Amino acid sequence: MTYYIVDSAVFIMRHSNLNSSRMITVPSVVDELKSRDSMLCYYLAKERGLRVECPEPEMVKDIKIKAEYTRDSEELSKTDLEILAKALEYKDKGILITDDYAIQNVALQLGIQVKPVVQKKIKDIIIWQKKCTGCKKTFDKGDDCPICGSSLKKKRKRTLREKS
Repeated sequence: MTYYIVDSAVFIMRHSNLNSSRMITVPSVVDELKSRDSMLCYYLAKERGLRVECPEPEMVKDIKIKAEYTRDSEELSKTDLEILAKALEYKDKGILITDDYAIQNVALQLGIQVKPVVQKKIKDIIIWQKKCTGCKKTFDKGDDCPICGSSLKKKRKRTLREKS
């Protein structure tokens, strides 16, 4: 059986064509739902069998390590890390449903199947780096250049083809 690990976009965009009895999310996704419509969509899915599960702490640690490798860690919230951890738990029998490109980037790097809600799915896995707007030196992380003090801007370091 295939499970759908769902991000908040599923409820925000009122994406209702998934089988709720095979949907799983994490508590922090529920905390992100602010509109009446998204909460209603969530409650309907819950009545139809949506499960809310906490992620395994070890899986969250694994996700943080992988996000550091792709340099997406600055983009990922606590909720993003948790939904990725839950998707990693169900890697062999689940599909992660999200529109967030940073989440998709890390998920694909981990071999997690991804489907978008309304956006297009990313085509490639991207490893990011930072480039100084002043002296043009590149760094793995940071906000300001340690050499000249100018701000650092995110840019592609390399692109890996998605494993289909």
